[in-house]
Amino acid sequence: MKVRIKRQDDRRSAPYWQVFHFRGEGRITVAAILEKLNERDQLEDIKGKQCRKIRWECGCMQKMCGGCAMVINGHPALACGVFINTDDTEILRLEPLTKFPVVEDLIVDRSVIWERQKEALMYLGIRKHPDPKEHDHQYSAAKCLKCGLCLEVCPNYLGAKDDFYGAEFANNAYLLHSSSLNRKRALEKQYEEHFAKQCSKSLACRDICPAHLQTLSSISYMNRR
Repeated sequence: MKVRIKRQDDRRSAPYWQVFHFRGEGRITVAAILEKLNERDQLEDIKGKQCRKIRWECGCMQKMCGGCAMVINGHPALACGVFINTDDTEILRLEPLTKFPVVEDLIVDRSVIWERQKEALMYLGIRKHPDPKEHDHQYSAAKCLKCGLCLEVCPNYLGAKDDFYGAEFANNAYLLHSSSLNRKRALEKQYEEHFAKQCSKSLACRDICPAHLQTLSSISYMNRR
């Protein structure tokens, strides 16, 4: 199998492609393939050129941290959650997410997700005891990985300079709103400004989420306010 990786040496350098041979080992995850490539004493591409190790992020390796989000054969996903049959696959193509600045190779800078929460003053304020009917939904919403996959596939999200903040923002707005005693109106205003006015309801965020968040329920809740 050939593993084709879009690489970049640093934030300012131009991207380039590098291809590696990978011997078939049955059905394993993309994360495991990257690990095995980096375990080689000397990493070489298919032309025999010596290369530095492949830079990528990982943490839990169990689809719980969101660190290994990347574009796999054209589809954004978590590398630890995508299995490849290496005996039957000819080419595996890996690229960094396209809507975040590349740091190096498959690592991107997703700090914009947190910065926007701060800029929009998305905080709880005085906590109230939430409606018991919301407990299950709140538990689901709190599992957001901040992986950025929902932003990657969203046709309305254009990048860091856009004032549309995407499904992750809407989900967090619900989580805060449903538990806040004194900041509901402020949260509603930010939700309207940075999500509701520009969402085209493509539902791509619902289908891509690795944590299977009830995103539509969060949006529906906020739209009723």
